[in-house]
Amino acid sequence: MMINSELLRQISIFWSLFHILILFIMLYRPRFSQKKTVLLTIAGMLPLIILNVLGMAILGADQMGRILIFTCTIPSLIFFYWISKDKKWRFLFTFCLADTAAYWLLCVTNMLDFYLGGGKCVIMLISRLLLFPAIEWLAFRHLRKPYIELQDSVSKGWGLFALMSAFYYVLLNLVMNQPTMVTSRPEAVPAAVMILILMPLTYATIFASLYRQLLLYRKQQEELIWKEQNIQLEARLENQQNIRKLKHDMKAHSITLSGLISSGKIEEAQEYMQNMVNDYERETRQQQFCVNPYLNAIFSHYSQKFDRAGVKQKLNLQIGEENLPFMELCQIISNGLENAWNAVEQLPQEQREVSVQLRYSREFLMIRVKNRCSAELCVEKGKLPPSTKGGAEHGFGLYTIQEAAKRLGGEMACYTQEGYFLLDVMIKADRKDVQGRI
Repeated sequence: MMINSELLRQISIFWSLFHILILFIMLYRPRFSQKKTVLLTIAGMLPLIILNVLGMAILGADQMGRILIFTCTIPSLIFFYWISKDKKWRFLFTFCLADTAAYWLLCVTNMLDFYLGGGKCVIMLISRLLLFPAIEWLAFRHLRKPYIELQDSVSKGWGLFALMSAFYYVLLNLVMNQPTMVTSRPEAVPAAVMILILMPLTYATIFASLYRQLLLYRKQQEELIWKEQNIQLEARLENQQNIRKLKHDMKAHSITLSGLISSGKIEEAQEYMQNMVNDYERETRQQQFCVNPYLNAIFSHYSQKFDRAGVKQKLNLQIGEENLPFMELCQIISNGLENAWNAVEQLPQEQREVSVQLRYSREFLMIRVKNRCSAELCVEKGKLPPSTKGGAEHGFGLYTIQEAAKRLGGEMACYTQEGYFLLDVMIKADRKDVQGRI
C-alpha cells in the first residue's frame, strides 16, 4: 500500500510540474520563434522535472519540499529569463504568478489529501488531474489575451506586484515546509489556512489594479484614434470650404475672362488665366513634410493652423519610409504640437515661434518640439508642469506623451530655457531601419 501511495504521489508531482510549465508558457512572451521556444523548453525543462521527481522519490516529500526552491524554482527562473522577451519586474511577476498559483494548488491538494483522504495520495492525484487543466482553461479563456495586452501597454507597477508575488511564494514555502511539512505541525495549520485564503484575495486586488490600467490605456488609444479622425475631418471640412470659395471665385473669373475675350484682349486673357492657375495651385497644394502619410497629415494640419495664426515654424524631419510605430508616434507628435499651439496662441504675434526636429541617433529616434512661451512659465528638467485643461500654457497631453514614449522603450523630458519650452522625446527604433543612418 505504501508503494502504491508513493507511486500516486510521484505521478501527481510529475503531472503538477508539467502543468506549471504549461501555465507559465501561456502567460509569458518568448523572444524566439514558437518552434525554437518549444524545443528549448523541452530540452531545458524536461530533464529538470525528471530530476526533481527522482529527488522526491529518493529523499521523500518532506526533505525535497524544503529544497524545492533551489532544485526547481531558481533553475527554471534563470532558464525562462534567458528565453523571455520581457525582463526585470515584468518577467518576475509573470514567473511568480504562475509559480505561486501552482504552488498554492499543490499546498491545498496536499492538505485535502491528508485530512480527507488519510494521506493515501488518491485525493491528491485526482484533484490535481482535474484542477490543473481547469485552471489552464480559465487562464487561456479569460486571462491570457488581456494579460499579454497588459504587458504591452502597462509600464508601471510591475515591481511592487512582483515583490508581493515573490514574498507569497517564500511565505508559502516557509509555512508549509519549514522545518517540516505543515500536516505534521497542527499548531501551524490555522496560519497556513489563513495564508491560503489571503493569497487569492491579494491576486484579485493586483489584477483589479492592472485591469484599471489596461482600461486607461485603451481609453488613451481611443482618444488618439478620435484625435486623428478629428484632424482628417477638419482637413475635409477645409477642403469643402476651399471648393465653395473656388466656385464663387470662378464665377467672377468667368465674367472677367468673358469681358477680356469679347473685347479682343486675348493676351490679357491668357495672362489672367495663367495667374488664376498659379493662384489655384498655390492655395490647394498640400505641402509634403515627410513620406509617412500619418505623420504628414499631422504636420500639414498644424502647419496650416500655425500659418493662419502667423506662427514662425521650422521643421527638420530626417525620416523616410521606415517602419515606425505610427500610433504612438502620432500620439507624441500631435500632443506635442497641440501643447505648442496652446502656448504660442497666448503670445503676441511677433513672438510666436515653433520648431520640430526628428532625427536618428544610433538606435534611437530623437524628437524635439520647441516653442516660445511666456516668461512666467518655469519648468525644471525632469519634472512635468501641472495639467491645465483650461487652456493656459503647458501640461495637457504631456503625461500621455510620457506614457507613449515608455511603451516604446524611450524617455521624455521637458523644460523651459531662455523663454522657450522644449519637449525632448527619445524612442527606440528598429536598427534594421536606421542602420544606414548610424
